[in-house]
Amino acid sequence: MLSSPFIKVLILGDVVGPLGRQGVKKYLALHKEKDQFDFVIANGENATHGHGLSLDHYKELIADGVDCVTNGNHLFNSPDLFNHVEDFQYAIRPLNLDPGVPLKGSLIFTLNNGAKIRVSNVLGRVFIPMAQTNPFYAMDEVLKDDKEPIINLVDFHAEATAEKRIMAEYLDGRVTAVFGTHTHVQTNDPKILNKGTFFLTDVGMNGAYDSVLGDAKEGSMKRTITGMPATMEVFKKGKILVNGLILKISTVTGLVEEYQLVNEEFESDPK
Repeated sequence: MLSSPFIKVLILGDVVGPLGRQGVKKYLALHKEKDQFDFVIANGENATHGHGLSLDHYKELIADGVDCVTNGNHLFNSPDLFNHVEDFQYAIRPLNLDPGVPLKGSLIFTLNNGAKIRVSNVLGRVFIPMAQTNPFYAMDEVLKDDKEPIINLVDFHAEATAEKRIMAEYLDGRVTAVFGTHTHVQTNDPKILNKGTFFLTDVGMNGAYDSVLGDAKEGSMKRTITGMPATMEVFKKGKILVNGLILKISTVTGLVEEYQLVNEEFESDPK
């Protein structure tokens, strides 16, 4: 018997560099207990220097209150995922990569109230070259293993908005929620689809407020305007943007009953 008919899940968008990690820490310190989040997901593939996830920064996110760290196309940027894979206990990677890639693409978590949550991570194929298999069929394989009703949350790390919506429609009625990551821009299109699945095109970014997707503007502008190589750096101080999504989910139906976008700002710690 579950102790509560509802759970509250916080989903944080791509965590970019030191300011992104600071933003997660500040937001969770302020809200996790007050808002009574039962489970926290964050996409950590940009947490280290804006590209990749080191073991230290993974541990930092977990210590700050994140329960599951998802990833994406920058998975290979840190060697720690290959050298210390056993230490990334609560991290997942896109399902549809080569089977030899470390980590699993889907994990089941049991909460203190007895509720079970499956978190899956999938990589899009439009404008992203890394996917090895079809993301839609990869999700079919995961869902066929569930022998009893379970809360299913899917991080679809993809570039194209249409591909994200198509994934949500493909999974409509079969999962609790499909939320997009990767583009670092929070979209204003949360909705419940016809068969009950919640969908948001992109959760957004945790990182430098005055930046280009978390990167310092100068390098991003030079590379884009001139086509020449440029050093891409992330800020270490300044205003922080925190983007996320709060879902209130029924443990009886597995459906989202209420949802709320997170869009907050913080100042970085003085250095």
